[in-house]
Formats: sequence, structure tokens, C-alpha cells
Amino acid sequence: MKYLGTKKIYENIDEIINPEHTAIVLWDLQNGLVENVFNKDELVGNIKSLIAEARKKNIKLIYTKITPLPFEYMPAPGIYSYMKRFHIDDPSKLPVFMKPGSREAEIYSDFEPSDRDFVLNKNTASIFIGTNIDNMLKAAKIETLIFTGIATEIGVESSVRDSLNLGYYTVVASDSCSSANREGHEAALKSMGSVAIIETTKNIISTLEKL
Repeated sequence: MKYLGTKKIYENIDEIINPEHTAIVLWDLQNGLVENVFNKDELVGNIKSLIAEARKKNIKLIYTKITPLPFEYMPAPGIYSYMKRFHIDDPSKLPVFMKPGSREAEIYSDFEPSDRDFVLNKNTASIFIGTNIDNMLKAAKIETLIFTGIATEIGVESSVRDSLNLGYYTVVASDSCSSANREGHEAALKSMGSVAIIETTKNIISTLEKL
């Protein structure tokens, strides 16, 4: 660790992911997404292992859930994006994506949150936009965020970049993130690698085991 004035600067992964100031973001691990990734078995196994180690170390777990706005309150570009996703040219015929209460919207059973975890309902592709999470993290003295979840090239990457801009040490658990699009996943990891710390789940867990 180095100091610049009174400011602490962490220099290695042990310092950066110290459980005392780290939280893990489990991005949109809902049935409708988990069941459509290109590497489901690998993803599920890695995230289960990471959750188990995090709970041993009392690391805060923050689950996000896509919780759509009613169409009348949704920005027009968002509706346009849904039209492209569902290949529908009449917006009045759009289904409700991740409808609250539906099976597809529920968190995948292998990742069931505990009473100690926080579940954040959100309606944008960034954990920080339209939520109070930045204030909550700062109140909890969180300095580092480890990102996992789906989809790597959409909400994970958006949140990672916002995390960095807001002053958090930002780590991406590369094989605890996924997508329905392998190429998009791999491209996003390469892109984020220029600004964030990219680590395998195994390396993150082995580091935490020593702390």
C-alpha cells in the first residue's frame, strides 16, 4: 500500500479485494438469462463457488434484478431496443420482458439470496443509474466492487465503467460473467481489461482464502 498525502492507494489484489471493503455484484442472475448463456454449467459452478467463499468472509452480496418500467414510463429508445430484441415492428404488441412475478424474472435457484444479501430492483443497464446504490455503498465503506453476471457486454460492462468513474476499485470475475453471445462476452472482457482488473473466479477465491 502506498500513500499520497492521506490517501491510501492499494497496489495488489490482496489489498484491493480485502473483505472489509469489498462487495460482490451478482448482475441479473435471473432464470430467463441464466438458461440462455453459452456456458451455463461453467457459469453456475463458478458463481456458486464465489458466493460460498464470499459468505465465509462476510463479503456483502448485491443481487440485481431487471424490473421493467411500464411502457408509458419507458424512454422511447428503450422501447425501440425491445422491438429489436423481440423482432416486433408494432410496439403495442411487445411482451413485458422479465415481468415481475414470472418464472423468468426470478433469481436462479442455485444463487438464492440469503436474508443478509441485498436485492436491487433496477430498470437500466447500469447499477448506478436510477438507483441509490452509490450512496449505500459509500455508507457501508465499500471501496471495491467485484462484478459477475449476465450479460457481460451489456449491463456488466456498463456498470463496470460507471463503477470506475465513481471511484471504486473494480474487478471483473471473467468466468463468472456470461452472455448468450460468446463473441460479445469475449470482446467485452478484452475491452474492460484496458481499465478494470480482470481475474478468474479461481484466482479471486484463492486470494480470499488467504485473507
